[in-house]
Amino acid sequence: MNSIKIHFSINPKVETALFKNRPVLALESTIIAHGIPYPENIKFARQAESLVRKYGVTPATIAIINGKIHVGLNNKQLEILTSSNNIEKIAVQDIAFAITQELTGATTVSATMCLAHLAGIDVFATGGIGGVHRNSKNTYDISQDLIELSHTPMVVVSAGVKAILDIPKTLEYLETFSIPVVGYQTNEFPAFYSHSSGISLKTRCNTPELVAQLFINHQKIDLQSAILVANPVSKSDEIPKNVIDKYIDAALAECSEKNIIGKKVTPFLLKRIVELTDGQSLKTNIALALNNVKLGAQIVLKLSEIEI
Repeated sequence: MNSIKIHFSINPKVETALFKNRPVLALESTIIAHGIPYPENIKFARQAESLVRKYGVTPATIAIINGKIHVGLNNKQLEILTSSNNIEKIAVQDIAFAITQELTGATTVSATMCLAHLAGIDVFATGGIGGVHRNSKNTYDISQDLIELSHTPMVVVSAGVKAILDIPKTLEYLETFSIPVVGYQTNEFPAFYSHSSGISLKTRCNTPELVAQLFINHQKIDLQSAILVANPVSKSDEIPKNVIDKYIDAALAECSEKNIIGKKVTPFLLKRIVELTDGQSLKTNIALALNNVKLGAQIVLKLSEIEI
């Protein structure tokens, strides 16, 4: 495990697992603080961690609380993140400021990757990563998640990119920066709420063992990017793309009319889509996130077995 600086607080169970080379799965906190409303978010957080433990893996939800980086949260800390209204949204660029100002904040995909890697964790499961925003040619809005994926060697499991983004441009960006994208039991890139985007992938893995072996070989040849595992939501839980696209377009139009920009865009859009779909998008969001948590736990478990 990498040396941990003074601003890190490692949960004792996580610390013991890392010290004994037992499997640990990183989980982000933005999804529970900004992506899912209360009380569904605390229920999801506990369900996700319980699911990880079911596979014999230690969950490590990551956040910053009162300026201290926490790798692995207790019940009280989960309650704070899920029930408070003043939780910051912290990306990589915000970490040092959050520490300096002793802020409490939820980590995005980029910040979670950065901190998980520093703590010595190799696998991270999230809902969907950030990417290239629609109309990026005018806004230049490209998520820090993509930059972090380009230089942080770990396995990241997601249901593709958030559906509000430009999927083709995001895939082009991932290719340009040499970030492997692997379809899990699929030849097509998933579209977050929908099982497929209709865009083909070059690489496919059908088992957690194969993903684990791929990452080991990735490390052996000293490649520094992450491996993005694109794990589609199950068809029974999906919202068909032709249906969800109408709601996304409506939400995007409202976002533009209200001149919502920067970090506020994604939370606004996700909340508005929940309203427009009468809660169906929230159910799908939770289902796909749990599906990714399950696969992440399976991958890190196989990774530990291969390394042993």
